[in-house]
Amino acid sequence: MAQVRGNNAVSGTWGQFWWNDILIMEVQSFEAKVVPKREDVQIGYDVDSKINGIAGEGKFTLKHMYTRGAKYYLDAWKSGKDPRTTFVSKSGDPDTVGGQEERVVIGNAWFNEMMLAQFEKGKTNEREYPFGFTASSASFYNTIE
Repeated sequence: MAQVRGNNAVSGTWGQFWWNDILIMEVQSFEAKVVPKREDVQIGYDVDSKINGIAGEGKFTLKHMYTRGAKYYLDAWKSGKDPRTTFVSKSGDPDTVGGQEERVVIGNAWFNEMMLAQFEKGKTNEREYPFGFTASSASFYNTIE
């Protein structure tokens, strides 16, 4: 078994992000997680819990270089439509043990809000995109073993 060293830690510098099969070069950060929906169950004096479902949620931040879908989603929502999208994230690092990478595919994703305009003088503009997804439509395509 190979010895693990600090340089084997995965750096976010090498992360990549695709939105509907388009590589988004201006991505600053990306996160996606699955959250269990729990209900309290009291057993005697203890309060335990029971999972009654799972939900996907996340967000990504882009340097503002393009409008990136704001008009499309605004027009769709105004007409009563709820478009869905697919995200793919890839994280890896040249120093990862065995040069492996982790890739996660998230389908059936929707946006919880869409920033229309934002700026702050003296700063580079960023836009955050919070989203949800059905947990059953997410999967690991590659993992780091």
